[in-house]
Amino acid sequence: MSETITLGKALNHGLRRALENDPKVVIMGEDVGKLGGVFRITDGLQKDFGDDRVIDTPLAEAGIIGTAVGLAIRGYRPVCEIQFDGFVFPAYNQIVAQVAKMYYRSRGNVTLPIVIRIPYGGGIGAVEHHSESPEAYFAHTPGLKVVTCSNPADAYAMIQQAITSDDPIVFFEPKRRYWEKGVVDLDAPASFPLHASRVVREGTDATVIAYGPMVRTALDAAQAAADDGRNLEVIDLRTLSPLDLGPVYESVRRTGRAVVVHEAPGNLGLGAEIAARITEECFYSLEAPVLRVTGFDVPYPAARVEEEYLPDLDRVLDAVDRSFGW
Repeated sequence: MSETITLGKALNHGLRRALENDPKVVIMGEDVGKLGGVFRITDGLQKDFGDDRVIDTPLAEAGIIGTAVGLAIRGYRPVCEIQFDGFVFPAYNQIVAQVAKMYYRSRGNVTLPIVIRIPYGGGIGAVEHHSESPEAYFAHTPGLKVVTCSNPADAYAMIQQAITSDDPIVFFEPKRRYWEKGVVDLDAPASFPLHASRVVREGTDATVIAYGPMVRTALDAAQAAADDGRNLEVIDLRTLSPLDLGPVYESVRRTGRAVVVHEAPGNLGLGAEIAARITEECFYSLEAPVLRVTGFDVPYPAARVEEEYLPDLDRVLDAVDRSFGW
């Protein structure tokens, strides 16, 4: 059954399906139960599955993740919600020192099938600590897998795939896209691997690589470029650790140009790693340097000037134009 639903509702449906399919799945977080989460992603789940499976926790992120570690060791599949991206840092020690290392510390005898859901990015006019892009911290950490969805269909499939994985997964959700709609087949099994990137728009002139909230921006830029006669290929990375750059290399070898787009600051961001790998693998195919369009190297600004910080269509198109100027 296909429905046109928002990305947030798709996540809700995916979580519901996971709870139905496996009694060991539990959801934990601040206000995820009675309130249904500040973004209503878990709306109605506690009512239908009970407060022993959809658990309202204290305001203590380290406690949420520490409890999830214990539950996972005992055979459960905890899904932890970090209410806002900037709230994850009290739990950073637990995630990096425990969640990421337990499998290796136990020589493979202990798995931690934990999903850590984090709404991330700007675009909603939030206050300090409520708009962050911390994905590079976690993608840099061996032992963690990191994914991010950009549309409702992927949100529905990817959250279920993450929950069934035996690996600890940090699942970034683009909060500014929660209300954007798309068609989702609620009865179809996931038809695409979790840790795989995807070409979402074919093109011949340049490759634009994005993930999460910036995929829509890249697609809008590609449409604007098409109106001016330039044909851009857009790739949604979907997985940040491990990176799946095979489709990226194939595309860049055809187009000869690459632009990487993300909201997080440029310094030591995912764009730097992707640009380095493209240069290593596709050097003789490149017609211009790999360029990056990113947030600036400052904290997310106040809401009134947030749009000046976030990469937009014009900045993406400017980078594409510069790549043709070499």
